Amino acid sequence: QMQLVESGGGSVQPGGSLRLSCAASGRLFRSYTMTWYRQGSGEQRELVATIDSGGSESYSDSAKGRFTISRDNAKNTVLLQLDSLKPEDTAVYYCNARILFGTKQISPDYWGQGTQVTVSS
Repeated sequence: QMQLVESGGGSVQPGGSLRLSCAASGRLFRSYTMTWYRQGSGEQRELVATIDSGGSESYSDSAKGRFTISRDNAKNTVLLQLDSLKPEDTAVYYCNARILFGTKQISPDYWGQGTQVTVSS
């Protein structure tokens, strides 16, 4: 069982920065692939960035060059640094945890409650 709690959202002007944090409770955090998703109002949830158990990162095209995902296995935490924010980044950002064996998912999906990011002048 894994519980996830996001924090760090807020309101910021275009060009600003925020750092989102996802605190995980549960065993074997280092074995989980951690992913940030976001969902804008009236839109589908979309993948933003992933960091796997080995520390390899991947990003959506919209996140590349502006967002950075990282993890601290000692603190059971995954971070998402959001820089050069744009109004279209406005969304609820969710943290997800799952265990992958190769490409096969061998655990349930765990989700946090989300944190709101609003980018507006």
